[in-house]
Amino acid sequence: MRIGDLVPVPTKREGFRRSRLRFVPGDCGCYVLATFDGHVLYVGLTKNLRRRMGQHLDNQEKVKATDFGRAVWFLWLECDNLSKVERTWMNIHVQHHGKLPILNKIYSATSS
Repeated sequence: MRIGDLVPVPTKREGFRRSRLRFVPGDCGCYVLATFDGHVLYVGLTKNLRRRMGQHLDNQEKVKATDFGRAVWFLWLECDNLSKVERTWMNIHVQHHGKLPILNKIYSATSS
């Protein structure tokens, strides 16, 4: 599944690397880790986008290459209804592929 298949589409994007962390706001939102060509690897929600991106950068599983490629984009949508947007994005992925994104392990909305 590609970024453009998500509804609503994430409105902001930064490179998924530590040097770009300062450009990500500390606001709440739903986010996606994606490959260079926009393949969705992970869907999540958080109360602090900057902190969460940093946590993912510290996670070896999130920074190593997958069968679909390496995460190079951190895309997000600042929103208030986090659980609804995250659940919608996961449902869209499941409809397209029959399973969660490759880096998602559980199908529940929890914020961090």
